[in-house]
Amino acid sequence: MKILGLIPARGGSKGIPGKNIRFLGGKPLLQHSIEAAKRSILLSRIVLSSDEEEIITTAKKLGLEVPFVRPQELAGDSSSSLEVIQHAIRFFSQEGENFDAVCLLQPTSPFRRSGLIDEAIEKFTSGNFDSLVSVREVPADYNPHWTFEAENDSLKIATGEKEIINRRQELPKAYHRDGAIYLTRTEVLMEKHSLYGKNIGFIDTTGDPYVNIDTPEDWEEAERIFAMINEQ
Repeated sequence: MKILGLIPARGGSKGIPGKNIRFLGGKPLLQHSIEAAKRSILLSRIVLSSDEEEIITTAKKLGLEVPFVRPQELAGDSSSSLEVIQHAIRFFSQEGENFDAVCLLQPTSPFRRSGLIDEAIEKFTSGNFDSLVSVREVPADYNPHWTFEAENDSLKIATGEKEIINRRQELPKAYHRDGAIYLTRTEVLMEKHSLYGKNIGFIDTTGDPYVNIDTPEDWEEAERIFAMINEQ
């Protein structure tokens, strides 16, 4: 299977200005995802999608391929990951190169254990999934079977059940996306206009260091994790 590794890094971050090239753990944030991608032996090609010259220059210095500049209309706060991926697929298709799937590697998730990307790709290809995402287990206290939705002045169980599950041991496992890996078949991206499709696989990263950097507080947490790792 031919898989494109796509690292999206737009400019104009409001929460953390210059986030993608700001140094974290002694390296530009972008570099952590580049290094993780380069450790993969199953990604067919690895490229950057960015609109900002400084990010592009940094990526090239780090040995990342930058075959195009992302259009400004796909670089705003409202631009979706799906649109960014579709733009990359169309670019390569016009160049005569096609991919079976795309692996999106967001720089805002800098902690990917060695081998994670290839482990995800192997599970994705062997399971015949539409997509595969990296996830972490939701703590029991926040399990959807123990959460409620407001309905007028009363509450109802978020899962729609009539009776709440009483014992923690009976709760089914629930997961949330951690942002580290999104793998999707090209036909699902382009024909279904979906990042997921219907048959979604997953790889569990619950035991790994985790932060999805969006706010200054997230950045501080990432620095704390790097400090902790370096002490080990």
